[in-house]
Amino acid sequence: MEHQTVIAETDRLILRRYKKEDLQDLFAYLSDAEVVKYEPHRPLTLEETEEALQWRMGTEEMIAVELKDSHRLIGNVYMGKREFETVELGFVFHRSYWGHGYAAESCRALIQQAFSKGVHRICAECDPRNERSWRLLEALGFQREGHLRQNVYFWKDEAGAPLWKDTYLYAELNDAAAARYGPGDGPGAGLSAVRLS
Repeated sequence: MEHQTVIAETDRLILRRYKKEDLQDLFAYLSDAEVVKYEPHRPLTLEETEEALQWRMGTEEMIAVELKDSHRLIGNVYMGKREFETVELGFVFHRSYWGHGYAAESCRALIQQAFSKGVHRICAECDPRNERSWRLLEALGFQREGHLRQNVYFWKDEAGAPLWKDTYLYAELNDAAAARYGPGDGPGAGLSAVRLS
């Protein structure tokens, strides 16, 4: 078995780098139309998932979320480095694991880790129709900073006209998180162990 680089652990989850054995679990959720409904790609084929996995294995920005009890890959968190000590947060999870707090648990761990390493700001963008996602961001302490109207499109209609989408802009600041939470009660609450990579 390949060396597995663990980024952080929570009570229920292992947050780690991707490995080649993740292919089938990754395909299980990236091929689901409901899961990728707000993503900039259609449901992936197995071949496309293989390509996506190769990219994920080669980047530090995409973090695999594994269940401790079954060792199954159930989703991922994106922590993309941006200018000015900023990180962009994103997350996608297998539909069978929605509503169990796994996205919140993994995001809290990674937010805490990023802030502890000196990140100043964590931002996120969300389709206003994706209520599950923006409610999670707000539960994590993110503030809605803007609503961009018809600023982006992923697809075109049959006549070739863009299908414009709105975007909510969210962010959380390091000093705001520190002020909001006391020791042991911040975004990383529930961590059983953390190892900075």
